[in-house]
Amino acid sequence: MALTKDDVRSGQLGQPAFSAAAKPEEQELERKRSEQTALESELAERELRAANLRAELSAFERRYLHEVGMRYAELDELKAQIAERSAKKQPSAEKAQQAARDARARADETKSVAQEHEEEDLQSAKPFKASQEMKRLYREVAKRIHPDLTSDRDDRARRQLLMAEANKAYELGDESRLAKILNEYESSPETVQGEGPGAELIRVIRRISQVRGRISEIEAEAQELLRSDLYQLKSRLEEAEQLGRDVLKEMVDKVEHQIAQAKRRLEHPDEAPAVVEG
Repeated sequence: MALTKDDVRSGQLGQPAFSAAAKPEEQELERKRSEQTALESELAERELRAANLRAELSAFERRYLHEVGMRYAELDELKAQIAERSAKKQPSAEKAQQAARDARARADETKSVAQEHEEEDLQSAKPFKASQEMKRLYREVAKRIHPDLTSDRDDRARRQLLMAEANKAYELGDESRLAKILNEYESSPETVQGEGPGAELIRVIRRISQVRGRISEIEAEAQELLRSDLYQLKSRLEEAEQLGRDVLKEMVDKVEHQIAQAKRRLEHPDEAPAVVEG
């Protein structure tokens, strides 16, 4: 029997016409993929904001230690010497001996922190500011490599290492390293996806769940950073700068004044002791 045009339109050539439509699982997969894409973009933005916050606080901490911490280390060393000299004059006075031990412990601690900072690149004492290209690269890294975007244990472990490298590269402003991390991962066999819509739908649903979980974690981490003493100090200094005050310089001047007093006490022990503040 010859086929009519209506037969062709109704799908008599092998299959019913309705089979050309996407299956329910395929339609749901497309919807979930769209949801996943939107969430991954949101995650990348939140990761970027969190990375910026961590980098800014880290840069501020290094600057603070470089400008103020080193001077506090010098001051604590002078105070320890003063306390030890006083204890030497009063060998039977337990209070003086304990004060000397406490002062030495504090001096050793601040000296250790200061020495650790001095080993870092002095360039890192500058305020952190990422370029637009750095931000773009970081977003792409977060979208493609973030460990919370996979269910595979081995792939997750690999992603965790790469993401840690990416965070460090971003903090240091190493744009070429970020690009290399992204390119290396994109060309790896782990990025190849397989099999039918049913299995893929399950993977996508799980990825969506993982992304939502990571977004919640980032929000909690960000709130903790914003409540930290370091962030509060940074905010107060920035507010003061807007009013024309250089609070960091004021802190440096105050510590240097205390250092001068302590040196005078060491150089002229017979003089009436001046009060060393702090």
